[in-house]
Amino acid sequence: MSGYSVERSITVDAPAAEVHRLVDDFHHWTQWSPWEDLDPNLERHYTGADQGVGAHYAWSGNRKAGQGSMEITGSTPQDIDVAVEFLKPFKSQSLSHFGFAPSGAGTVVTWRMTGEQKGLMSMFGKLVSMEKLIGPDFEKGLTRLKNAAEQPG
Repeated sequence: MSGYSVERSITVDAPAAEVHRLVDDFHHWTQWSPWEDLDPNLERHYTGADQGVGAHYAWSGNRKAGQGSMEITGSTPQDIDVAVEFLKPFKSQSLSHFGFAPSGAGTVVTWRMTGEQKGLMSMFGKLVSMEKLIGPDFEKGLTRLKNAAEQPG
């Protein structure tokens, strides 16, 4: 078993509250999540709170999208924590953390995922690092988040 941590940041020309709003409500993730275009027929289920702590999102899709769920476990104006559980293609659990720090008139957004590689993921991790596997997705998602937050509303 081995632990991993993948982190990326981007500066967004929008107030922290606007960026926070897009992350704190799973209904907005369709605008920016790097995985939303993996399956045009992705099934989504939203339960719990509408946003913030207790908001829950489950998905089921094709082989690329897989199946899993997320729940917001912490939410302050500066941070959001999301517990992530994948059921397919591999079972895994991780924690995503989003940080929002003011920077001039904008916001530096940092997205970090941490977890343990167990079972098949541990063997797979010996071939491909989580950094190489997830890092480009984080960059894509943060760019989409930036574009969504900077759109005139």
